[in-house]
Amino acid sequence: MSLDAPSPLTVSGADFRIGIVAARFNAALVDALVARAQARLVSAGVPAAAIETIRVPGSHEIPWAAQQLAAGGRFDAVITLGVLIAGDTNHHEMVGDAVAAALMRVSLDTRIPVINGVIVVNNLAQAEARTTGSMDRGSEFANAALEMAALKKSLSK
Repeated sequence: MSLDAPSPLTVSGADFRIGIVAARFNAALVDALVARAQARLVSAGVPAAAIETIRVPGSHEIPWAAQQLAAGGRFDAVITLGVLIAGDTNHHEMVGDAVAAALMRVSLDTRIPVINGVIVVNNLAQAEARTTGSMDRGSEFANAALEMAALKKSLSK
């Protein structure tokens, strides 16, 4: 991911319902993403009761759960969160590619914005920098969800 993220727009989330699907694999790192995303949503006015977070075993299971949330029609956007760290093989890249393609399909098929917050990195230091460090990707994913929920609402009029 680039370090040159766009400045977040000012969006009131008071009328939004946001779903979050988060992997349990690499729990400490994903928990940090979840906490930062939830905090950003609440600070933008999304009522805590309007944020539903569900957990799945790993990143590979995220698209199915995201599809269930998006297809239900209760959410203005869905944020997906996971962390894939390289090991001795390129399995993390294969899962990351498959998840990204599936999430795009879910978003297009359901017409609900689905934010791909599954981070694919080469090592633990990179993962920590993006989840618990100065690169606050959790908030960035929440900002994207807010902006896309607002855009969806404006285009639906």
